[in-house]
Amino acid sequence: MTDATTLVIFGAGGDLASRLLLPALGQLLMREPERAVHIVGADREESTDAALETIVRTAFATMGAEQAASRVEVVFRRTDITRADDLRALLHDLSGRVAVYFAVPPSVAAAAIDAMTPDMLPAGTVLVMEKPFGVDEASARALNRTLTALVPESQVFRVDHFLGRSTTLNLLGARFANRILEPLWSAESIESVDIVYDEKLALEGRAGYYDRAGALVDMIQSHLLQVLAVLAMDEPATLDEVDFRAATGAVLRATRVWNDDPVAWSRRARYTAGSVAGVQKPSYVDEPGVDPARDTETLAEATFEVRNAKWAGVPFRLRSGKALGEPATEIVVRFRRVRHVPDGLSGTSDGAILRFSLGPDRISLELNLNAAEDPFELERATLSAELGEGALKAYAEVLSGILDGDPLLAVRGDAAEQCWRIVDPILRAWREGRVPLEEYAAGSSGPDGWPATR
Repeated sequence: MTDATTLVIFGAGGDLASRLLLPALGQLLMREPERAVHIVGADREESTDAALETIVRTAFATMGAEQAASRVEVVFRRTDITRADDLRALLHDLSGRVAVYFAVPPSVAAAAIDAMTPDMLPAGTVLVMEKPFGVDEASARALNRTLTALVPESQVFRVDHFLGRSTTLNLLGARFANRILEPLWSAESIESVDIVYDEKLALEGRAGYYDRAGALVDMIQSHLLQVLAVLAMDEPATLDEVDFRAATGAVLRATRVWNDDPVAWSRRARYTAGSVAGVQKPSYVDEPGVDPARDTETLAEATFEVRNAKWAGVPFRLRSGKALGEPATEIVVRFRRVRHVPDGLSGTSDGAILRFSLGPDRISLELNLNAAEDPFELERATLSAELGEGALKAYAEVLSGILDGDPLLAVRGDAAEQCWRIVDPILRAWREGRVPLEEYAAGSSGPDGWPATR
Protein backbone atom coordinates (compact mmCIF):
# COMPACT_ATOMS: atom_id res chain seq x y z
CA MET A 1 0.00 0.00 0.00
CA THR A 2 3.05 2.31 0.06
CA ASP A 3 2.52 3.01 -3.67
CA ALA A 4 -1.14 3.88 -3.21
CA THR A 5 -2.66 6.89 -4.92
CA THR A 6 -4.74 9.17 -2.74
CA LEU A 7 -7.83 10.26 -4.67
CA VAL A 8 -9.26 13.39 -3.08
CA ILE A 9 -12.84 13.91 -4.25
CA PHE A 10 -14.26 17.40 -3.89
CA GLY A 11 -18.03 16.93 -3.79
CA ALA A 12 -17.82 13.31 -2.65
CA GLY A 13 -21.49 13.25 -1.70
CA GLY A 14 -22.70 14.53 -5.06
CA ASP A 15 -24.29 12.93 -8.09
CA LEU A 16 -21.20 12.98 -10.32
CA ALA A 17 -19.13 11.07 -7.78
CA SER A 18 -21.74 8.40 -7.05
CA ARG A 19 -23.08 7.99 -10.61
CA LEU A 20 -19.90 8.11 -12.72
CA LEU A 21 -16.62 8.51 -10.87
CA LEU A 22 -16.93 5.86 -8.15
CA PRO A 23 -18.46 3.13 -10.37
CA ALA A 24 -15.60 3.71 -12.83
CA LEU A 25 -13.09 3.39 -10.00
CA GLY A 26 -14.73 0.15 -8.91
CA GLN A 27 -14.48 -1.35 -12.38
CA LEU A 28 -10.86 -0.27 -12.69
CA LEU A 29 -9.88 -1.79 -9.34
CA MET A 30 -11.63 -5.07 -10.15
CA ARG A 31 -9.74 -5.35 -13.42
CA GLU A 32 -6.45 -4.20 -11.92
CA PRO A 33 -6.46 -5.50 -8.33
CA GLU A 34 -2.80 -4.59 -7.89
CA ARG A 35 -3.76 -0.92 -7.80
CA ALA A 36 -3.98 0.64 -4.34
CA VAL A 37 -6.19 3.68 -3.87
CA HIS A 38 -7.13 5.69 -0.80
CA ILE A 39 -10.23 7.88 -1.06
CA VAL A 40 -10.46 11.15 0.82
CA GLY A 41 -13.93 12.59 0.37
CA ALA A 42 -14.50 16.29 0.96
CA ASP A 43 -17.83 18.08 1.13
CA ARG A 44 -19.20 21.11 2.95
CA GLU A 45 -22.14 19.05 4.26
CA GLU A 46 -21.79 17.02 7.45
CA SER A 47 -21.08 13.31 6.95
CA THR A 48 -18.98 10.48 8.33
CA ASP A 49 -16.41 7.95 7.18
CA ALA A 50 -19.08 5.24 7.44
CA ALA A 51 -21.55 7.17 5.29
CA LEU A 52 -18.94 7.70 2.58
CA GLU A 53 -17.98 4.02 2.76
CA THR A 54 -21.63 3.16 2.08
CA ILE A 55 -21.66 5.46 -0.96
CA VAL A 56 -18.47 3.81 -2.24
CA ARG A 57 -19.75 0.26 -1.70
CA THR A 58 -23.08 1.06 -3.39
CA ALA A 59 -21.35 2.65 -6.38
CA PHE A 60 -18.87 -0.22 -6.71
CA ALA A 61 -21.73 -2.73 -6.55
CA THR A 62 -23.25 -1.27 -9.73
CA MET A 63 -20.15 -2.59 -11.54
CA GLY A 64 -20.01 -5.90 -9.67
CA ALA A 65 -16.95 -4.62 -7.81
CA GLU A 66 -17.95 -5.35 -4.21
CA GLN A 67 -14.66 -7.14 -3.57
CA ALA A 68 -12.68 -4.08 -4.60
CA ALA A 69 -14.55 -1.91 -2.10
CA SER A 70 -13.07 -3.87 0.78
CA ARG A 71 -9.55 -2.95 -0.37
CA VAL A 72 -10.16 0.80 -0.44
CA GLU A 73 -9.46 2.99 2.57
CA VAL A 74 -12.14 5.69 2.82
CA VAL A 75 -11.97 8.88 4.89
CA PHE A 76 -14.41 11.80 4.98
CA ARG A 77 -13.42 15.37 5.81
CA ARG A 78 -15.96 18.16 6.12
CA THR A 79 -14.41 20.94 4.05
CA ASP A 80 -15.42 24.22 2.47
CA ILE A 81 -13.20 23.92 -0.59
CA THR A 82 -13.59 27.62 -1.39
CA ARG A 83 -11.70 28.54 1.83
CA ALA A 84 -7.91 28.47 1.80
CA ASP A 85 -7.63 27.40 5.46
CA ASP A 86 -9.95 24.44 4.92
CA LEU A 87 -8.03 23.36 1.82
CA ARG A 88 -4.69 23.59 3.59
CA ALA A 89 -5.96 21.50 6.50
CA LEU A 90 -7.31 18.88 4.09
CA LEU A 91 -4.24 18.57 1.89
CA HIS A 92 -1.21 19.23 4.06
CA ASP A 93 -0.89 15.70 5.54
CA LEU A 94 -1.16 13.87 2.21
CA SER A 95 1.89 12.26 0.68
CA GLY A 96 2.78 10.04 -2.26
CA ARG A 97 0.73 10.29 -5.45
CA VAL A 98 -2.23 12.64 -4.99
CA ALA A 99 -5.04 13.35 -7.44
CA VAL A 100 -7.63 16.01 -6.61
CA TYR A 101 -10.89 15.48 -8.48
CA PHE A 102 -13.26 18.47 -8.73
CA ALA A 103 -16.63 16.66 -8.80
CA VAL A 104 -18.44 19.94 -8.14
CA PRO A 105 -20.24 22.57 -10.25
CA PRO A 106 -17.94 24.75 -12.41
CA SER A 107 -18.46 27.87 -10.29
CA VAL A 108 -17.46 26.01 -7.12
CA ALA A 109 -14.43 24.48 -8.86
CA ALA A 110 -13.30 27.93 -10.03
CA ALA A 111 -13.67 29.33 -6.50
CA ALA A 112 -11.65 26.42 -5.05
CA ILE A 113 -8.86 26.95 -7.57
CA ASP A 114 -8.74 30.65 -6.69
CA ALA A 115 -8.35 29.68 -3.03
CA MET A 116 -5.45 27.30 -3.70
CA THR A 117 -1.78 28.16 -3.46
CA PRO A 118 1.12 26.01 -4.70
CA ASP A 119 2.49 25.46 -1.19
CA MET A 120 -0.65 23.64 -0.02
CA LEU A 121 -0.40 20.99 -2.77
CA PRO A 122 1.80 17.92 -2.22
CA ALA A 123 4.55 17.53 -4.83
CA GLY A 124 3.25 16.01 -8.05
CA THR A 125 -0.43 16.63 -7.26
CA VAL A 126 -2.73 16.09 -10.24
CA LEU A 127 -5.72 18.45 -10.56
CA VAL A 128 -8.71 16.90 -12.34
CA MET A 129 -11.33 19.22 -13.86
CA GLU A 130 -14.74 18.29 -15.23
CA LYS A 131 -16.47 20.07 -18.09
CA PRO A 132 -17.36 22.75 -18.88
CA PHE A 133 -13.91 24.28 -18.65
CA GLY A 134 -14.81 27.96 -18.48
CA VAL A 135 -17.77 29.59 -20.19
CA ASP A 136 -15.98 31.06 -23.23
CA GLU A 137 -12.48 31.39 -24.67
CA ALA A 138 -11.45 34.25 -22.40
CA SER A 139 -12.55 32.50 -19.20
CA ALA A 140 -10.91 29.23 -20.28
CA ARG A 141 -7.65 31.09 -20.88
CA ALA A 142 -7.86 32.79 -17.48
CA LEU A 143 -8.60 29.47 -15.76
CA ASN A 144 -5.61 27.90 -17.52
CA ARG A 145 -3.34 30.66 -16.21
CA THR A 146 -4.56 30.06 -12.67
CA LEU A 147 -4.15 26.28 -12.89
CA THR A 148 -0.68 26.33 -14.41
CA ALA A 149 0.43 28.73 -11.69
CA LEU A 150 -0.42 25.94 -9.24
CA VAL A 151 0.98 22.89 -11.07
CA PRO A 152 2.60 22.19 -14.47
CA GLU A 153 0.29 21.64 -17.45
CA SER A 154 1.17 17.92 -17.45
CA GLN A 155 -0.48 17.66 -14.01
CA VAL A 156 -3.80 19.21 -15.11
CA PHE A 157 -6.39 16.71 -16.33
CA ARG A 158 -9.39 18.21 -18.11
CA VAL A 159 -11.74 15.26 -18.30
CA ASP A 160 -13.44 14.35 -21.56
CA HIS A 161 -14.73 10.82 -21.19
CA PHE A 162 -15.38 10.69 -24.94
CA LEU A 163 -11.62 10.40 -25.40
CA GLY A 164 -11.83 7.20 -23.37
CA ARG A 165 -14.67 5.71 -25.39
CA SER A 166 -13.59 2.54 -27.12
CA THR A 167 -15.05 3.74 -30.43
CA THR A 168 -13.01 6.94 -30.36
CA LEU A 169 -9.88 4.94 -29.62
CA ASN A 170 -10.81 2.42 -32.33
CA LEU A 171 -10.57 5.26 -34.86
CA LEU A 172 -6.83 5.15 -34.37
CA GLY A 173 -6.50 1.49 -35.33
CA ALA A 174 -8.88 1.73 -38.29
CA ARG A 175 -7.12 4.78 -39.68
CA PHE A 176 -3.46 4.17 -39.05
CA ALA A 177 -3.18 0.38 -39.38
CA ASN A 178 -5.01 -0.05 -42.72
CA ARG A 179 -3.48 0.95 -46.03
CA ILE A 180 -6.93 0.76 -47.59
CA LEU A 181 -8.07 3.76 -45.49
CA GLU A 182 -5.19 6.04 -44.58
CA PRO A 183 -4.18 7.06 -48.16
CA LEU A 184 -7.84 8.03 -48.77
CA TRP A 185 -8.24 9.97 -45.51
CA SER A 186 -8.40 13.52 -46.88
CA ALA A 187 -10.48 15.91 -48.97
CA GLU A 188 -9.26 14.17 -52.12
CA SER A 189 -11.47 11.17 -51.38
CA ILE A 190 -13.83 12.21 -48.56
CA GLU A 191 -16.87 14.34 -49.35
CA SER A 192 -18.32 14.98 -45.89
CA VAL A 193 -18.26 13.86 -42.26
CA ASP A 194 -21.13 13.71 -39.76
CA ILE A 195 -20.56 13.24 -36.03
CA VAL A 196 -23.93 12.66 -34.38
CA TYR A 197 -24.90 11.98 -30.78
CA ASP A 198 -28.70 11.97 -30.57
CA GLU A 199 -30.25 10.47 -27.43
CA LYS A 200 -33.63 9.17 -26.31
CA LEU A 201 -32.90 10.55 -22.85
CA ALA A 202 -34.63 13.79 -21.96
CA LEU A 203 -33.52 16.15 -19.19
CA GLU A 204 -33.61 13.42 -16.50
CA GLY A 205 -33.29 15.82 -13.57
CA ARG A 206 -30.17 17.63 -14.81
CA ALA A 207 -31.68 21.12 -15.07
CA GLY A 208 -29.20 22.58 -12.58
CA TYR A 209 -26.38 22.11 -15.09
CA TYR A 210 -28.02 21.56 -18.45
CA ASP A 211 -30.31 24.60 -18.48
CA ARG A 212 -27.22 26.82 -18.24
CA ALA A 213 -25.29 24.88 -20.87
CA GLY A 214 -27.55 23.48 -23.58
CA ALA A 215 -26.74 20.95 -26.28
CA LEU A 216 -24.06 23.02 -28.01
CA VAL A 217 -21.89 23.44 -24.92
CA ASP A 218 -22.81 20.15 -23.23
CA MET A 219 -21.93 17.96 -26.21
CA ILE A 220 -20.51 19.72 -29.28
CA GLN A 221 -18.09 22.08 -27.55
CA SER A 222 -17.17 19.64 -24.79
CA HIS A 223 -17.03 16.31 -26.63
CA LEU A 224 -17.75 16.15 -30.35
CA LEU A 225 -15.05 18.64 -31.34
CA GLN A 226 -12.54 16.34 -29.63
CA VAL A 227 -13.87 13.43 -31.70
CA LEU A 228 -13.48 15.58 -34.83
CA ALA A 229 -9.87 16.26 -33.86
CA VAL A 230 -9.08 12.56 -33.50
CA LEU A 231 -10.79 11.77 -36.78
CA ALA A 232 -9.00 14.51 -38.75
CA MET A 233 -5.55 14.58 -37.15
CA ASP A 234 -2.35 13.66 -38.98
CA GLU A 235 -0.68 10.46 -37.87
CA PRO A 236 1.33 11.15 -34.71
CA ALA A 237 4.81 9.70 -34.39
CA THR A 238 3.73 7.90 -31.21
CA LEU A 239 0.63 7.62 -29.07
CA ASP A 240 2.25 9.30 -26.10
CA GLU A 241 0.58 12.39 -24.71
CA VAL A 242 2.96 14.87 -26.36
CA ASP A 243 2.58 13.62 -29.95
CA PHE A 244 -1.10 12.68 -29.71
CA ARG A 245 -2.23 15.96 -28.19
CA ALA A 246 -0.06 18.00 -30.54
CA ALA A 247 -1.78 16.30 -33.50
CA THR A 248 -5.31 16.87 -32.20
CA GLY A 249 -4.47 20.42 -31.14
CA ALA A 250 -3.33 21.28 -34.66
CA VAL A 251 -6.72 20.21 -36.03
CA LEU A 252 -8.63 22.36 -33.53
CA ARG A 253 -6.52 25.42 -34.33
CA ALA A 254 -7.48 24.99 -38.00
CA THR A 255 -11.22 24.52 -37.37
CA ARG A 256 -13.75 27.26 -38.14
CA VAL A 257 -17.51 27.56 -38.62
CA TRP A 258 -18.30 26.81 -42.26
CA ASN A 259 -17.91 29.95 -44.40
CA ASP A 260 -17.43 31.92 -41.14
CA ASP A 261 -21.23 32.17 -41.07
CA PRO A 262 -22.72 30.94 -37.77
CA VAL A 263 -26.20 32.09 -38.76
CA ALA A 264 -26.40 30.01 -41.96
CA TRP A 265 -24.48 27.02 -40.61
CA SER A 266 -25.91 26.42 -37.17
CA ARG A 267 -29.36 25.32 -35.96
CA ARG A 268 -30.97 25.03 -32.55
CA ALA A 269 -34.23 23.64 -31.20
CA ARG A 270 -35.84 22.36 -28.02
CA TYR A 271 -38.37 19.63 -27.41
CA THR A 272 -42.04 20.02 -26.65
CA ALA A 273 -44.29 17.42 -25.03
CA GLY A 274 -44.32 14.01 -26.63
CA SER A 275 -43.71 10.30 -26.18
CA VAL A 276 -40.26 8.71 -26.23
CA ALA A 277 -40.24 4.91 -26.42
CA GLY A 278 -43.76 4.86 -25.02
CA VAL A 279 -42.97 7.16 -22.10
CA GLN A 280 -44.69 10.53 -22.03
CA LYS A 281 -42.32 13.48 -21.65
CA PRO A 282 -43.29 17.05 -20.76
CA SER A 283 -42.10 20.03 -22.76
CA TYR A 284 -38.56 21.05 -21.87
CA VAL A 285 -39.81 24.38 -20.51
CA ASP A 286 -42.08 22.48 -18.10
CA GLU A 287 -39.26 20.33 -16.70
CA PRO A 288 -38.45 21.05 -13.00
CA GLY A 289 -35.71 23.65 -12.61
CA VAL A 290 -35.89 25.01 -16.17
CA ASP A 291 -36.02 28.77 -16.77
CA PRO A 292 -37.83 29.25 -20.12
CA ALA A 293 -36.32 32.73 -20.49
CA ARG A 294 -32.88 31.21 -21.03
CA ASP A 295 -33.97 29.80 -24.42
CA THR A 296 -31.82 26.73 -23.79
CA GLU A 297 -31.61 24.41 -26.78
CA THR A 298 -31.91 20.63 -26.42
CA LEU A 299 -30.85 19.95 -30.02
CA ALA A 300 -27.91 21.67 -31.70
CA GLU A 301 -26.26 21.29 -35.07
CA ALA A 302 -23.33 23.14 -36.64
CA THR A 303 -21.10 22.65 -39.66
CA PHE A 304 -17.36 23.26 -39.49
CA GLU A 305 -14.36 23.22 -41.79
CA VAL A 306 -10.81 22.15 -40.94
CA ARG A 307 -8.87 24.73 -42.90
CA ASN A 308 -5.67 22.97 -43.78
CA ALA A 309 -4.28 21.37 -46.92
CA LYS A 310 -5.68 17.97 -46.00
CA TRP A 311 -9.31 18.87 -45.21
CA ALA A 312 -10.23 22.24 -46.76
CA GLY A 313 -13.62 22.01 -48.48
CA VAL A 314 -14.95 19.07 -46.44
CA PRO A 315 -17.98 19.91 -44.24
CA PHE A 316 -17.89 18.38 -40.76
CA ARG A 317 -21.45 18.41 -39.44
CA LEU A 318 -21.74 17.96 -35.66
CA ARG A 319 -25.11 17.36 -34.06
CA SER A 320 -26.43 16.34 -30.65
CA GLY A 321 -29.86 16.34 -29.07
CA LYS A 322 -32.13 14.92 -26.40
CA ALA A 323 -35.58 13.26 -26.35
CA LEU A 324 -35.29 12.05 -29.94
CA GLY A 325 -37.25 9.08 -31.23
CA GLU A 326 -34.57 7.84 -33.61
CA PRO A 327 -31.32 8.03 -31.66
CA ALA A 328 -28.16 8.00 -33.72
CA THR A 329 -24.75 7.86 -32.08
CA GLU A 330 -22.22 7.51 -34.86
CA ILE A 331 -19.50 8.94 -37.01
CA VAL A 332 -20.36 8.88 -40.72
CA VAL A 333 -17.60 9.34 -43.30
CA ARG A 334 -18.95 9.75 -46.85
CA PHE A 335 -16.49 9.12 -49.67
CA ARG A 336 -16.71 10.83 -53.05
CA ARG A 337 -18.18 9.04 -56.05
CA VAL A 338 -15.77 7.44 -58.47
CA ARG A 339 -14.99 9.73 -61.42
CA HIS A 340 -16.37 7.33 -64.02
CA VAL A 341 -18.37 4.10 -64.16
CA PRO A 342 -17.91 2.03 -67.34
CA ASP A 343 -20.80 1.94 -69.78
CA GLY A 344 -22.75 -1.23 -69.22
CA LEU A 345 -22.87 -0.97 -65.41
CA SER A 346 -26.10 0.52 -64.12
CA GLY A 347 -27.57 1.22 -60.74
CA THR A 348 -26.20 3.12 -57.78
CA SER A 349 -22.73 4.64 -57.95
CA ASP A 350 -22.90 6.74 -54.79
CA GLY A 351 -19.71 7.02 -52.79
CA ALA A 352 -18.86 4.50 -50.11
CA ILE A 353 -19.91 5.26 -46.53
CA LEU A 354 -17.85 4.29 -43.49
CA ARG A 355 -19.67 4.31 -40.14
CA PHE A 356 -18.37 4.05 -36.63
CA SER A 357 -21.33 3.37 -34.33
CA LEU A 358 -20.99 4.37 -30.68
CA GLY A 359 -22.89 1.81 -28.66
CA PRO A 360 -23.01 -0.92 -29.64
CA ASP A 361 -19.53 -0.30 -31.00
CA ARG A 362 -19.45 -1.31 -34.65
CA ILE A 363 -17.68 -0.38 -37.86
CA SER A 364 -19.48 -0.78 -41.18
CA LEU A 365 -18.63 0.00 -44.78
CA GLU A 366 -21.29 0.51 -47.45
CA LEU A 367 -20.06 -0.33 -50.96
CA ASN A 368 -21.41 -0.67 -54.48
CA LEU A 369 -21.24 -4.32 -55.59
CA ASN A 370 -22.61 -6.39 -58.46
CA ALA A 371 -26.12 -7.65 -57.87
CA ALA A 372 -26.56 -11.38 -57.39
CA GLU A 373 -29.23 -11.69 -60.09
CA ASP A 374 -27.67 -9.31 -62.62
CA PRO A 375 -23.88 -8.80 -62.49
CA PHE A 376 -24.21 -5.65 -64.64
CA GLU A 377 -26.48 -4.03 -62.06
CA LEU A 378 -24.88 -2.33 -59.04
CA GLU A 379 -26.48 -2.56 -55.63
CA ARG A 380 -25.57 -1.45 -52.13
CA ALA A 381 -23.96 -3.90 -49.73
CA THR A 382 -22.71 -3.43 -46.18
CA LEU A 383 -19.71 -5.08 -44.56
CA SER A 384 -19.63 -4.76 -40.79
CA ALA A 385 -17.69 -5.87 -37.74
CA GLU A 386 -18.47 -5.67 -34.04
CA LEU A 387 -15.73 -3.86 -32.14
CA GLY A 388 -16.72 -4.67 -28.59
CA GLU A 389 -16.96 -2.18 -25.76
CA GLY A 390 -13.38 -2.43 -24.57
CA ALA A 391 -12.23 -3.77 -21.24
CA LEU A 392 -13.02 -0.53 -19.41
CA LYS A 393 -15.88 1.92 -19.57
CA ALA A 394 -14.97 5.41 -20.80
CA TYR A 395 -14.73 6.99 -17.35
CA ALA A 396 -12.62 4.10 -16.07
CA GLU A 397 -10.25 4.45 -19.04
CA VAL A 398 -9.79 8.14 -18.27
CA LEU A 399 -9.48 7.46 -14.53
CA SER A 400 -6.72 4.96 -15.23
CA GLY A 401 -4.71 7.74 -16.87
CA ILE A 402 -5.38 10.05 -13.92
CA LEU A 403 -4.11 7.52 -11.39
CA ASP A 404 -1.06 6.78 -13.57
CA GLY A 405 -0.32 10.46 -14.15
CA ASP A 406 -0.64 9.93 -17.93
CA PRO A 407 -2.54 12.84 -19.53
CA LEU A 408 -2.94 11.18 -22.97
CA LEU A 409 -6.75 11.10 -22.66
CA ALA A 410 -7.04 14.51 -21.01
CA VAL A 411 -7.74 17.74 -22.88
CA ARG A 412 -4.71 20.02 -23.08
CA GLY A 413 -5.14 23.63 -22.01
CA ASP A 414 -4.79 25.16 -25.47
CA ALA A 415 -7.29 22.63 -26.88
CA ALA A 416 -9.87 23.64 -24.26
CA GLU A 417 -9.43 27.26 -25.31
CA GLN A 418 -9.70 26.38 -29.01
CA CYS A 419 -12.98 24.50 -28.53
CA TRP A 420 -14.50 27.66 -27.04
CA ARG A 421 -12.96 29.81 -29.78
CA ILE A 422 -14.61 27.57 -32.40
CA VAL A 423 -18.15 27.79 -30.96
CA ASP A 424 -18.08 31.34 -29.57
CA PRO A 425 -19.36 32.88 -32.86
CA ILE A 426 -22.33 30.49 -32.78
CA LEU A 427 -23.13 31.26 -29.15
CA ARG A 428 -22.92 34.98 -29.89
CA ALA A 429 -25.29 34.69 -32.88
CA TRP A 430 -27.74 32.70 -30.74
CA ARG A 431 -27.65 35.20 -27.88
CA GLU A 432 -28.37 37.98 -30.37
CA GLY A 433 -31.41 36.07 -31.66
CA ARG A 434 -30.03 35.74 -35.21
CA VAL A 435 -30.69 31.98 -35.27
CA PRO A 436 -34.29 30.98 -34.46
CA LEU A 437 -34.99 28.54 -31.64
CA GLU A 438 -37.12 25.90 -33.34
CA GLU A 439 -39.22 23.18 -31.72
CA TYR A 440 -39.68 19.44 -32.11
CA ALA A 441 -41.94 17.00 -30.34
CA ALA A 442 -40.23 14.66 -27.91
CA GLY A 443 -39.95 11.29 -29.63
CA SER A 444 -39.69 12.79 -33.12
CA SER A 445 -36.56 12.95 -35.30
CA GLY A 446 -36.24 16.71 -34.84
CA PRO A 447 -37.73 19.80 -36.47
CA ASP A 448 -39.14 19.56 -39.98
CA GLY A 449 -36.65 20.51 -42.64
CA TRP A 450 -33.49 19.56 -40.76
CA PRO A 451 -31.10 17.23 -42.65
CA ALA A 452 -31.50 13.53 -42.02
CA THR A 453 -29.05 12.01 -39.55
CA ARG A 454 -28.52 8.86 -41.61
